Amino acid sequence: MAWNPDQYLKFSEPRMRPAVDLLGRIDMAAPKRVYDLGCGAGNVTRLLAERWPAASITGVDDSAEMLAQAARAFREATWIRQSVADWATTLPADLIFSNAALHWLPQHEQLFPRLLGQLAPGGVLAVQMPRNFAAPSHTLIAETVHHGPWRSRLEHMLRPAPVAGPNDYYAMLKPLAASIDIWETEYLQVLQGTDPVKEWTKGTWLKQFLDQLQEPERAEFEADYARRLRIAYSPLADGTTLFPFRRLFMVARRA
Repeated sequence: MAWNPDQYLKFSEPRMRPAVDLLGRIDMAAPKRVYDLGCGAGNVTRLLAERWPAASITGVDDSAEMLAQAARAFREATWIRQSVADWATTLPADLIFSNAALHWLPQHEQLFPRLLGQLAPGGVLAVQMPRNFAAPSHTLIAETVHHGPWRSRLEHMLRPAPVAGPNDYYAMLKPLAASIDIWETEYLQVLQGTDPVKEWTKGTWLKQFLDQLQEPERAEFEADYARRLRIAYSPLADGTTLFPFRRLFMVARRA
């Protein structure tokens, strides 16, 4: 999927807040090798470099568009174009950080222990993933798929929620971890503008469906989805839209 940095960064401030919250829970004085998996446009990678200026910082992403944006904005990091699913480090990492990326990958029961195994003893795996897939922002995408002429072409893309519950990740990480901290936060995001929830998902989960359609069907799908969202997330009298969004966090230290 070709990413659009401009669309994604329309909501850069609320997208950044979970990364900042995750960063604040990492108790490390001076990691030497830090990797940002699914680094995107590099705005979170910059925070890692500011927190640990002496560390070697590497951002990994499979989007050429996102990495080009990252390299323009922040030259001090090393940028690698590679799927996180295939990533491995030749030297053990001190910190593996991933903000809003690993939910795109399957088979977490293999992925998470493998990432923890890429750490040096005492190293930290810090991950944040959205867990909003049962909310209207996401279920109404499926509803739009099912009720349009595009159903036969898009239905195969629908799948179960890609992020499991906290207990599941605890079980995945426990065999290799000295300590595990897992929590969830639901952010009440205060959005402005026309159809802001649609604009939010258009930069992430919705995009994969829109990319399969040509005009005018693409615009028709987007308009149908937006109509459904206006009912689920009715704007307030002042035009503000409140958008609750749940996220899952974990910080695991390797034994």
